[in-house]
Amino acid sequence: MTGTQTAQQGWIAVADPFTAVVDRVADWTAASPCAGWTAADVLDHVITTERDFLSGQGIELAAIDTSIEDPAARWVAHETAVRALLADDTVTERRYTGAFGETTIGASLGSFYGFDLIVHRWDLAASQGEQEPFTDAELDRLDASIDGFGEHAYAPGVFSGPLAAAEGATRQVRVLARTGRAG
Repeated sequence: MTGTQTAQQGWIAVADPFTAVVDRVADWTAASPCAGWTAADVLDHVITTERDFLSGQGIELAAIDTSIEDPAARWVAHETAVRALLADDTVTERRYTGAFGETTIGASLGSFYGFDLIVHRWDLAASQGEQEPFTDAELDRLDASIDGFGEHAYAPGVFSGPLAAAEGATRQVRVLARTGRAG
């Protein structure tokens, strides 16, 4: 399996469920669990941070048509561009040194930004009053990622401080509490 196949598979595994929730959002002005953010703000954050990361690596995605008013359509345009980018080994295997050491663009999109898609998938669903269950594999991934982020997890603009989960809380509630979310 090439790096591209791995990067593409990793991206698809998190982007498809995220897209399914994006498609269900009926009220983009609804408050999200992220303090001061609407559902549209959460989606804009996801798109902007991914594009900023890629730009920082010298990769400029085609601009999203600013006349597109539907946030879901903006996401589809962005995600389609990222998915196409992940078909190129020269991109996915490009090495760089980031906050967590040396890695590749493909690995970062799959790990850090994949983590972001899982957590913000829950935020978008919660903004609509929906439950969004995670799989055991997703919970394992979130736990391991939070552990790996160390003190960076609670830097300004990342997570709020961890919350105490009630005794007997589900694993998902406990993991979300580590990110400052009351699941």
